[in-house]
Amino acid sequence: MTKVFSTVSKLRVGYDTDEVDEFFDHAREVYEGAVTEPLTSRDIQTCAFDLTHGGYSTAEVDAALARLESAFVARQRHEFTVTRGPDAWMADLAERAQSLYGRLGRPDGERFARADRGEPAYDTDDVDDLCERLVAYFDRTSALAAQDVRSAVFRRRKGRGGYAEAPVDAFFARTVEVLLGVE
Repeated sequence: MTKVFSTVSKLRVGYDTDEVDEFFDHAREVYEGAVTEPLTSRDIQTCAFDLTHGGYSTAEVDAALARLESAFVARQRHEFTVTRGPDAWMADLAERAQSLYGRLGRPDGERFARADRGEPAYDTDDVDDLCERLVAYFDRTSALAAQDVRSAVFRRRKGRGGYAEAPVDAFFARTVEVLLGVE
């Protein structure tokens, strides 16, 4: 495969080039139908690459992953609507969106489990602010795009001073799936 991403200097770290190339080669094969293994937006969201000196630019790879995920969701939407119709797609999206409502209705500071003592955590105010933006989106009073959620950065906390990272990440991964479904 031709290298499509810039590499950082040997003094800086970037994503492992072999891992990135392998992932994108596989994604292309799946998208083109050359292999039958599934690749979902969740697989794309949760992929991880080792950091190495002189690796690929993390910003470029992350942007490409966002575009790749959008392409896979668009294709999924097309295939779904061809077989079941656009109304069924919207009903499915509405059902997935409803799975988010439970957490959104909780009070600030109580939307997610707290991290265990000494564990890395996300700042509760930052996470709750993004949740409020999502509530405003669902109430149709504010615009919100999948990229807004993807690019959100939460300040770091430790232990009980913040939300546990895994449930927050899973929640916003589902949020991105829903938002991409309507974009």
